Amino acid sequence: MTATSIGKVYLVGAGPGDRELITLKGKRCLETADVVFYDELVNRELLDFVSANAEIVYVGKIPDRCAGDQRAIEAMLIGRAREGKGVVRLKGGDPFVFGRGGEEAQALSAAGIPFEIVPGVSSAIAVPAYAGIPVTHRSYASSVAFVTGHKAAGGEIRWSELARAADTLVILMGLQNLSTIMSRLLAEGCEPDRPVALIESGTLPLQRTAVGTVATIAAMALQRKFCPPTLIVVGEVVTLSRGLAWFEKATGAEMTTRRNYEAESLGGVSI
Repeated sequence: MTATSIGKVYLVGAGPGDRELITLKGKRCLETADVVFYDELVNRELLDFVSANAEIVYVGKIPDRCAGDQRAIEAMLIGRAREGKGVVRLKGGDPFVFGRGGEEAQALSAAGIPFEIVPGVSSAIAVPAYAGIPVTHRSYASSVAFVTGHKAAGGEIRWSELARAADTLVILMGLQNLSTIMSRLLAEGCEPDRPVALIESGTLPLQRTAVGTVATIAAMALQRKFCPPTLIVVGEVVTLSRGLAWFEKATGAEMTTRRNYEAESLGGVSI
């Protein structure tokens, strides 16, 4: 009996939501995979690229429900690779931007499993772009900081430095803590009228954006019932969205056309 050769694990960035924003290499990995482990924020349409013979496993994490803790996920990746399988770990956005891809790469390395990182388009830059917000701009912002709205046990986000250090703050996974985050920014010297945007379901047809200020955005989020996934952008670049918000305008026009077509079709039906 010959020993089974060890397979390889690909940590693949799925992009921010729009299925066309996955990389060509990421798509090729999906097409050739024996097993795919995918996260909650991955567009399910990407699974259409996976072979019919491949195993597909959901390992997403959402509040109050999780298909497996992080150590269990890492153990599954290692186990399938040791069976000689080609494994894709499909993660929303980019694997190394708040995606715990670094932890998974460490676990694979410690277990002696070959792995490869396939970067993805991060929601931190793609979602603002789809809302018409450039995270940097010669006239408005020469620096940008990416921040997680969650922190690991014992960790601490240095809001006192972030409030003044970066021209643009992009905050991921921060909606549940939005009121606390804005209060911290105000306490640390951030101007109350500094513009803030909330972008829900970025790059997807249901994307919507609300623009307010550090002082008003938390109340606005409650009033308009924003839900995860919602990305937060803080900075003067937010003001550019009024003229550059191309995606929601195009999507709105498309939906209006579709509704008009359906109405005309119904009007022509004999009942």
